Amino acid sequence: MLSKKPVYFDFAASTPLDPRVAEVMLPYFAEHYGNPSSIHLFGQEADAAVETARLSLAKGMNCSSSEVIFTSCGTESDNLALRGVAFAIRAQRSANHILVPPTEHHAVSRTAQYLARYHGFDLEYLPVDQFGITYPEDVASRLRPTTALVSIMYANNEIGSINPISAIGEVCRSHGVPFHTDAVQAAAYLPVDVQALNVDLLSVGAHKFYGPKGVGALFVRKGTPIFPQQTGGSQESGFRAGTSNVPYIVAMAKAFELAQYERESRTAHVLPLRNRLIRQVLELVPDSKLTGHTVQRLPNHASFVFQNINGNDLLINLDMAGFACSSGSACKTGSPEPSEVLTALGLSSAWALGSLRLTLGSSSSPEDVEELIAVLPGLIEKMR
Repeated sequence: MLSKKPVYFDFAASTPLDPRVAEVMLPYFAEHYGNPSSIHLFGQEADAAVETARLSLAKGMNCSSSEVIFTSCGTESDNLALRGVAFAIRAQRSANHILVPPTEHHAVSRTAQYLARYHGFDLEYLPVDQFGITYPEDVASRLRPTTALVSIMYANNEIGSINPISAIGEVCRSHGVPFHTDAVQAAAYLPVDVQALNVDLLSVGAHKFYGPKGVGALFVRKGTPIFPQQTGGSQESGFRAGTSNVPYIVAMAKAFELAQYERESRTAHVLPLRNRLIRQVLELVPDSKLTGHTVQRLPNHASFVFQNINGNDLLINLDMAGFACSSGSACKTGSPEPSEVLTALGLSSAWALGSLRLTLGSSSSPEDVEELIAVLPGLIEKMR
């Protein structure tokens, strides 16, 4: 049994609910419980809450409220973006070419693969450099008259690297190709001004920035062709059927608002802790490498590979020692295969199988970091 409270180093997987967020959502479970689609007073109250939340997200994204679609999570937002636009563009102008990097979250990569395998789309992978970054010139050189969609994540969930989204968006716009970015990991610490980013679609999920699990949103620029992927009622302007999850939508808006207002202070809190982790791990652990860009990365994100180490075994040992960490994507943990992201960086299996992701958040402290640094090198030495 652990002799101390476990220390959480997995904020990229999920964050605790901010008490301020819980406070605003609770009344919509029992007091204001109407269905937003109902025309009576109870329904009007719920509908007003949803639309106020939509306005709040639109303000933070610098877009019109009519361009914000609420979903159940970031994965659904990604699916709606890729499937909805791919089918709509193909119907509009017979375009069937999709461009994505091999380093995308599975919500994008596997959706693109599904479209290629079962619906005949031509999927092409964009190149990435040794840091997992895709560059505008590589996108430009691969665009075709038949390109239906380009999707490139804003910041990588496994290795923390930040892509030059605004410049890539300029390239796509100049060729008239819809451009989507998965900003699920980025929204906690990076600006999501859709005008500055030059994106046509942008996905976010609330539980990455201290909101509840089970709610997300998709920005869809006005005029972007998109087909709904969940049919039924006319909710979300007909783009996403289903009774609105009012408490969670209200909560997401509050969490998103706080993430915008507190971005600088949150970054100032985690950045020195991240830098300390990176310096010490690379110094104290032989045969270790940082994955992702050294500078152009999320401020709370430190990720490594260790040669001849099994990452899943390392996670078990760390967990028993009182540290909750990840081997990369929380959706990937437990797989015996090396991550597609790490192999795309050119890492061999001897390196790629030994991955560790340490992500920080609001409750992280210098003491947490020092405790981990004191334990990690010895654990790895013992495993080897």
